[in-house]
Amino acid sequence: MNTAGYLSRLGLSHLIDAPASAEGLRALHVAHVEKVAYEALEIWLGRPTSLDPVESAERIIRGRGGYCYHLNGAFSELIRSLGYDVTRHVGGVQNPGSEPGVTGNHLVLTVRGLPSVDNPGGEWLADLGLGDGVHEPLPLVAGAYRQGPFTYVLRPSQVAPGGWRFDHDPSGSFVGMDFERTPTEMSAFADMHNHLSTSPSSGFVRTAVVQRRDASGVDTLRGLVLTRVGAGSHSITLDTARDYFAALADVFSLTFDDLTDQDEERLWSRLHDAHEAWLTGRTA
Repeated sequence: MNTAGYLSRLGLSHLIDAPASAEGLRALHVAHVEKVAYEALEIWLGRPTSLDPVESAERIIRGRGGYCYHLNGAFSELIRSLGYDVTRHVGGVQNPGSEPGVTGNHLVLTVRGLPSVDNPGGEWLADLGLGDGVHEPLPLVAGAYRQGPFTYVLRPSQVAPGGWRFDHDPSGSFVGMDFERTPTEMSAFADMHNHLSTSPSSGFVRTAVVQRRDASGVDTLRGLVLTRVGAGSHSITLDTARDYFAALADVFSLTFDDLTDQDEERLWSRLHDAHEAWLTGRTA
């Protein structure tokens, strides 16, 4: 784990020797969701990724993002290297039209031993991999929590005995998420990672989505449609490859220094074709 490089990417190099604390966890979490985008563009580039957290961290250091297995996997290694007591759990995101369940389509992190005024018990839900989800870590205590334009609810899970349920704000992109309390390893997500990366039924395969959370809202690029929810709300369509890659850099802090001109042309062509097919289906 290149801890120094990772912290530099987050703009938090001064935390390299800092003791673990609730304030430190918050700073790391906030910087991560604001600077490291939720995205699965490697799928659209035809470049498979692994579940290895160190590999995910190296990709983040180079200016890319990932989805939950990459983001939470890498973050767990980063904060463990800084002395935090972090545990991985199997979770399940409930999308609109589906039933709640611990399906393994989500990796969840909890961090303990960090008491604070608002969380004397010292256990936290840390989740960088929910796209338009939490901005700051949440106390692992039942209740409602307001962050920016969103209100979240934590409560005991009804599908994972002893586990927890996260209810998203009604304006969010998913309904909620349940997770088990049992610790797990990255290998538990291998089959689902393969499905999400390759199956025609996978949302990551069907639609290229990029998201970035900040204190006042979320930016989402779904296909070629860039939307802001929260402060400065808007929605625009990016009509050119130049505008698309500029948005990736300027809005989502994503860099693609390893792509050739041909790679960018192929990616844009796939995105443009998918957008036209979506427009045709919407019109029909």
